[in-house]
Amino acid sequence: MRAGSPTRRAWRRFLRHRMGVASLVLLSLIFVASLLAPLLAQWRGIDSTNADLLARLEPPSARYWLGTDDLGRDVLQRLLEGGRVSMLVALVAAILSAAIGAVIGVVSGYVGGRLDAAIMRVTDMVIALPLLPLLIVLAAIDVRKLGIPADTAQSEMMSLYRIVVIVALTGWTGVARLVRAETLSLKARDFVRAARALGASPTRQMFRHILPNTAASLIVATTLSIGGIVLMESVLSFLGLGIQPPHASWGNMLTGAQELVWTAPLLAVWPGLAIFLTVIAFNFLGDALQDALDPRAERR
Repeated sequence: MRAGSPTRRAWRRFLRHRMGVASLVLLSLIFVASLLAPLLAQWRGIDSTNADLLARLEPPSARYWLGTDDLGRDVLQRLLEGGRVSMLVALVAAILSAAIGAVIGVVSGYVGGRLDAAIMRVTDMVIALPLLPLLIVLAAIDVRKLGIPADTAQSEMMSLYRIVVIVALTGWTGVARLVRAETLSLKARDFVRAARALGASPTRQMFRHILPNTAASLIVATTLSIGGIVLMESVLSFLGLGIQPPHASWGNMLTGAQELVWTAPLLAVWPGLAIFLTVIAFNFLGDALQDALDPRAERR
């Protein structure tokens, strides 16, 4: 047996996965650059929401590193602002979905019986729903009819909340099924039986002894889901149901570029490339974590 803690051995296995390491570096760069976007805008003296018609469709230059769009707004700054929105929505929605799915899955697997059957039928129903049309319908709901002021309803923060809630309410099913399957196996293990014999309550058994032992699978599933959520947010924004202009997101940048594909193709290339790289990087990272957290996946 190799020396070192399980975490250290997992880290060594992860470092052998070249695409996983490259994806982690790429995502770290995107994340840091997006977080530092306001500081970069202040240093460059550029506001990504202000239009300058005298500088519309400028090519890349020392002033505008990736050029400008049809309203004279800096493409690089909007790309970074959009990245911050997409990453924030994806991370929060993925964590919230994983939390909901983990609780539902561990309760379903531990209790079993009719409750388990009922939860699994609800899960199957949610999985069977046509996701994109459902998301479009939910995103199109006028929240002002719920008593929310018009200014708040049309704000960027409300758009973020709306997308996060919609994704979380529809994206928990995969994690729930995964955790349920592991709970069915774990609740028959000796350490859970010992906890039960010592008087541990069902709640303690579920959340103190069983759920922590599903952490590796939860991490992998959550990481793999983030790429899909980035794509989902981009689709909603592209359809005009997500982040609204003048605030930037990769999806609404593509919307603004679709009529200029032939005259200014780079306006569509940059956000499209950002979405592609982010989604594929999260998928590679998830694969690498799956190998790293599985001791049976030792690489020769």
